[in-house]
This record gives sequence, C-alpha cells and structure tokens, in this order.
Amino acid sequence: MAGMKRQHTIRILFAVVLVVVIAACETVPTSGPAALAGQWTNSVGTVWTINPDGTFHVMSTKPKAQIWGTYTLSGDTITVQETRQAGAVPKNCRGPGVYKFSRPDANTLAFVLVNDLCKPRIHNVTQPWHRQ
Repeated sequence: MAGMKRQHTIRILFAVVLVVVIAACETVPTSGPAALAGQWTNSVGTVWTINPDGTFHVMSTKPKAQIWGTYTLSGDTITVQETRQAGAVPKNCRGPGVYKFSRPDANTLAFVLVNDLCKPRIHNVTQPWHRQ
C-alpha cells in the first residue's frame, strides 16, 4: 500500500515538473513578424496595428492622422513605408523610415532610429510601445 502511494506521489511530482518546464520554454518572439504583430499604443496616444503579412495601420492623435503602409524586416531592423495617408503628408515623410527594434518583455516594443527624415514619424515611433 505504501509503495502505491509513493508511486502515485512520484507521478504527480513528475507531472508538475513537466508543466513547469513547458511553461518556462515559452518565450517572447524577438525577430520576424511574430515579434511585432499586434496592436500597440504609445504615450502620445498613437495606436499602431502591425499585421504579420507586412502591412500596418496607424491612428495618430499628434499629429492627427491615419496612415496605412508596409514594412520589411531584416533581423532586428524594420523599414516602414507609408502607402496611403488620410490628410496632408508632412514634409520629408514620403520616404521610408528605418529603425532597430527590441522586445524588452511580452507587452513592450521599443524602436531606435537608424535613418528617417520624417520628424513626426520619428517622434511617434521612438516612444515606448505597449500591447493593447
């Protein structure tokens, strides 16, 4: 009888350890579209929806704008290019912007400027982003 209880206890302990190991293996993607896909917001009220198919949509409050575009990835570098915008296009914002990105944790996305001439985009993109 004691042997059966010990065997049952060992099985339960093994199952708990297995669950803990599997949970520990779950990581935040740090590269590719999976690292960026989702709906993000920053402290200036911008909402950026990044789709895994290489497209995005931005709703900005400062300056007030709606922007659609595409992005490409190379390692930890993203190049964004607007394809359509509701409203006037600010000076120097017709070309692409290039940024390095990182995922400090599961709900945070950060960008560092590499090359961009568009001041409103730089101001928005380089803010800390949080998953909505």
